[in-house]
Amino acid sequence: MRIAYLDCASGISGDMTLGALVDAGVDLAAVQAGIDSLGLPSCRLVVQETKKCGFRATQLTVEHEPEHKHRHLHHIEAMIAGSVLTERQRELALRIFGKLAEAEAKVHGTTIQKVHFHEVGAVDSIADIVGSAIAWDLLGVERIVCSPVPTGTGFVQIAHGRCSIPAPATGELLRGIPLADFAAEGELTTPTGAAIVAALVDQFGPLPAMTVEAIGYGAGQKDFAHPNLLRLLVGETTAKTASSTSDTIVLLETNLDDVTGEAIGFASERLRQAGALDVSTTPLAMKKSRPGVLLAVQCRPADAEALAAVIFRETTALGVRRSTVERIVLPRRTTTVATAHGEVSGIVATLPDGSERFSPEYDACAKLAAERSLPLEQIQSAARAAFTTG
Repeated sequence: MRIAYLDCASGISGDMTLGALVDAGVDLAAVQAGIDSLGLPSCRLVVQETKKCGFRATQLTVEHEPEHKHRHLHHIEAMIAGSVLTERQRELALRIFGKLAEAEAKVHGTTIQKVHFHEVGAVDSIADIVGSAIAWDLLGVERIVCSPVPTGTGFVQIAHGRCSIPAPATGELLRGIPLADFAAEGELTTPTGAAIVAALVDQFGPLPAMTVEAIGYGAGQKDFAHPNLLRLLVGETTAKTASSTSDTIVLLETNLDDVTGEAIGFASERLRQAGALDVSTTPLAMKKSRPGVLLAVQCRPADAEALAAVIFRETTALGVRRSTVERIVLPRRTTTVATAHGEVSGIVATLPDGSERFSPEYDACAKLAAERSLPLEQIQSAARAAFTTG
C-alpha cells in the first residue's frame, strides 16, 4: 500500500503542505493548471529553495493581484465546480473547505451557509487548499498518517482581532486530534493546515513501518529558533503491515420512528457528504408496535461532533448514542481496468492470505451500462474478468 506520513514537528500550514508535496515530486505545472481554472486574479505558484536553520526545503509562495474580498462557501464551491479539476480533486478540496466552514460556523455561532471566509477566503489560502487537494491526488497515496500536531503559543492577529494560539477556528478543527507538547512562541499550525489534517488524515501516531521512496520538505514563511519545516515521507508499507490493520472509529446511532423515508435518505446523503465513512439503516420494531429505523453512522473521531449535528438537523432525533470501536481494515488500492466496453475503476483489497479481491466502482459501471445500453451485471462481470486476466 502506498502511504504518506506528515511529520508536523513545526506544525502545518497550507503553503507548507503544498511545498512539501511539490518537493516530494508532485508536478507543479499540473497543480498550476488546476489553479488557473478557478478564475482567481493572476494567481501564480512560485517555488524556490530555501534553508531553515541549515536544512534545505521548498518555499512555496502564492503571487496574485491585490484584492479585498470575503467569500462565502458557496462562492468557493462555484469556483471549484467550474474548474478543470478531476472529480476526486474536487471532492478533496470541498472536504477541506467543508471542515473550515463547520469550524468557523461553530466559533462564530452562525451557519455554514452564512459564514464569511476571511483569511481562508483570500486568494492565497484558496490556492493553498485547492493546490494541496490536486497535489494529494497526483501523489497517489492510499493512506495518510500524521504525527501529533503542535499549535505554538502566544497570540495571533486575525480579522476579528487579537486571539490566543491556537486561533479559535484552528482549535475547533483540532478537536479529537492528538496535539504535541511544543511550547514554541508563535503560530505553528494555521486554520488551513488544521483543516487539511482534519479532512484528509486517516491515522495519527508515530512513523509507520514503511519503505520510503520520496521525502519532501515544505518551509514555513516564518523563522523560529527551530527548523520551521513540514516533512512528508512517501512510500510503501512493509510486508509486516501489508496484512489487515486496525484503527479506531466512532459509531453514532439513533432510533427513529417519526421520520419519512425521504428524510432519512436525504439525511444519509448529507452525512456522506460531511465525511461519514459509512451510513446504514436497519428496520426496527419500536414502542407501541411502531415500525422504526436504526440510523448508524461510522466516522473518524474528529468528525463525530459535526456528523451528530447533521443528524440533529436533518432528523427528529432527540439523542445520539456515541461509542468508540476498533475496526479491522484490509489494505486496499485503487486501479482501473480496460474492458471491451470501456475503462472501469475499482478498489483492490489484499486478503490476509495475500490474494487480491477486485470490486468495480458502481458509478463507473452504471455510467458505462447506460452509455452502452447494457445490463449493469454485464459491465461488472467484464470488469472483474479484466482484473483477473490482467
